Amino acid sequence: MNALIARTRFSVLDRSRTREGHSPAEALRDTVALAREVEALGYHRFWVSEHHGVPGVAGSAPTVLAAAVAAATRTVRVGTGGVMLPNHRPLVVAEQFGVLESLFPGRIDMGLGRSVGFTDGVRRALGRDKDDAEDFAAQLGELLGWFEGTSPTGVRARPSEGLRVPPFVLAMGEGADIAARAGLPMVIGDLRDRERMLRGVDRYRDRFRPSPWAAEPYVVISGTVAVAGTAEAARRLLVPEAWSMAYARTHGTFPPLPPAGTVEGREMTAKERGLYESGLGGHLAGTAEQVADALAAVLKETAADEVLVTTSTYDRAALLDSYRRLAAIVNP
Repeated sequence: MNALIARTRFSVLDRSRTREGHSPAEALRDTVALAREVEALGYHRFWVSEHHGVPGVAGSAPTVLAAAVAAATRTVRVGTGGVMLPNHRPLVVAEQFGVLESLFPGRIDMGLGRSVGFTDGVRRALGRDKDDAEDFAAQLGELLGWFEGTSPTGVRARPSEGLRVPPFVLAMGEGADIAARAGLPMVIGDLRDRERMLRGVDRYRDRFRPSPWAAEPYVVISGTVAVAGTAEAARRLLVPEAWSMAYARTHGTFPPLPPAGTVEGREMTAKERGLYESGLGGHLAGTAEQVADALAAVLKETAADEVLVTTSTYDRAALLDSYRRLAAIVNP
């Protein structure tokens, strides 16, 4: 086994993707069921995400879903990838994570992002606008202050104050700088844009300032990893998500995942075809041997401490098989 892989943690983010012909409720139950499987396979963390008004994603309330996941598991760390802080008041976020940590002590992670709703309609419904993302650093400082008991309001966040819930910053764009200045672990993606990822990792390490939350930089790289018995079978795992992304780019809405066979028989415009083919490229996908080699290469490039696997596909049995095969690579 490769030494770099052996010393790296591997974790899973599930976006609760809805599938054609299946309800959002089923997608949420699938997420909880996958968490149990991921725990049994020895993965380090299981995270859930936040999306609003997206037909293809059922996960709109990550702290609620994290509670369900934590209740259904025993040992795996559970968290959010992430709570989009500009959408919420920091006090409320602190209270939610304080409750989670109180109920499931020592198992909760607080992954935080700076995105606001993807469309004008969603932002209006949330009472937010694009500019709210610019206040992320201040919002982050306020949130951490609720745990440290330093709020100038004189209000105490209960049961949060005094608890230690590990915070992570989801880094897009200037997120790497914010994570470094705050002295927090950073999650950065995606694996397809390796040069941009490496620039972000280098900026983060160069500018990192130790904090009470982290004494040294901690880098989590995230992206799609698909492992199957053949390279073609691994590629088919990527097909539903690649098509959904291409559809979103050309139609303005992110749809439920279709079966791979439906996509492969579909006529596409030249633009759709180009986006679809692009969406299939750059991921870590193939046989166990091919993926092991690719993982070793990316870990050598990034010196990452952890890999957060974000794979989504229509076929849940094939997805679980991929996670089993990956676990056999990283925990032989």
